[in-house]
Amino acid sequence: MIARLIAKIFGTANERELCRLQPLVDEINKLEPKMAALRDDELPLKTNEFREQISKGRSLEDILPEAFALVRETAKRKLGQRHFDVQLMGGIVLHQGKIAEMKTGEGKTLAATLPLYLNALSGKGVHLITVNDYLARRDAEWMGSIYATLGLTVGALQNSMMDDTERKKIYNCDILYGTNSELGFDYLRDNMKFRLEDYVQRDLNYAIVDEVDSILIDEARTPLIISGSSDEESNLYVNVNKAVLRLKKDTDYSVDEKARSVHLTEEGNDKVESFFNIENLYALENLSILHHIEQALKAHALFKRDVDYIVKDGEVLIVDEFTGRILPGRRYSDGLHQALEAKEGVKIEKETQTLASITLQNYFRLYNKLAGMTGTAATEAEEFYRIYKLDVVCIPTDQPMIRDDKPDLIFLTKKAKENAIVEDIKERYNKG
Repeated sequence: MIARLIAKIFGTANERELCRLQPLVDEINKLEPKMAALRDDELPLKTNEFREQISKGRSLEDILPEAFALVRETAKRKLGQRHFDVQLMGGIVLHQGKIAEMKTGEGKTLAATLPLYLNALSGKGVHLITVNDYLARRDAEWMGSIYATLGLTVGALQNSMMDDTERKKIYNCDILYGTNSELGFDYLRDNMKFRLEDYVQRDLNYAIVDEVDSILIDEARTPLIISGSSDEESNLYVNVNKAVLRLKKDTDYSVDEKARSVHLTEEGNDKVESFFNIENLYALENLSILHHIEQALKAHALFKRDVDYIVKDGEVLIVDEFTGRILPGRRYSDGLHQALEAKEGVKIEKETQTLASITLQNYFRLYNKLAGMTGTAATEAEEFYRIYKLDVVCIPTDQPMIRDDKPDLIFLTKKAKENAIVEDIKERYNKG
């Protein structure tokens, strides 16, 4: 009953929001014949005109209808794609610094061109955040012809060996497409520099986050860490690994899967002290051994090969838990990576220590204005508002939905999930 009441209230509020957007959409539609009458060489002149108006005190909201109509006309000519009314709605919501929930296939990429262009007119730079390098490059190239025609510059930030000069050039573009981790790491690297002129980033003005629920909720607490080398002896990792191999789960140590932590029991504590021939593992002079015992226990009890990491060419490589991609060059800090190397019997590299760190949640709060888009945001609406003060607006589909979105199936164990998959395959095979 309460759930239905909340859904009714949320639905009513959303409908009111859509009603408020409709007059703006009608105004943009009225401008379509005017934009269609412009010659190709007149399109970039409108950008200059808008910028001049802004310098004289006009706000982006005043310019919005004409700017959106201009982008739609340019997209129609360059891509053969005309923004639907619902995409205009999505664009307005994004400009307002809110989250637009748009169903899969409704054209979020095209909708984002509208607020990106409008906010880029201020000259302060705008960012479109995607989940991987491929999408950043694809979307920058795909939508780039719109921006280039209108006289704006666009760049794609990639996780390649870009030097600071290249990165600075991309950050100085009017519109930047990049991943959350690349922007976050550039922010950390900038804050480790001694001179302001060496910074690659400008002030963080406006960002649209694609797949916003994944980045701002699922990965929000993921820390971005820059590490430097430490001087710990590699023999210690080998010896600690030998000690941990003698310990038994539930007898010598307990595992908390939810908290991702492992703790020694009294029996385990006695065994470690006996192995290292020390009286008190918790004495000040033995804290290094205690720390590495805890990291080695994590490596054995919590980290699974070919799930959390892989071993390739004698090297332990981290697997991104959200995308499943291998992260070359990234290493766990505080001796955990060395514990994994000792566990797998590969060469143990020097330990790293944390030099700079920030969570994605804290990084994205630094933007003057933040917006997001995804196919699934309404379920996290309360969390988005509580953490980021972001409202969620559900944009209707252009045509009635014919796709049947099934609810998620959740199983207690991996075996139960795999059995269900097998049964599903058998059932479909029998149907042909």
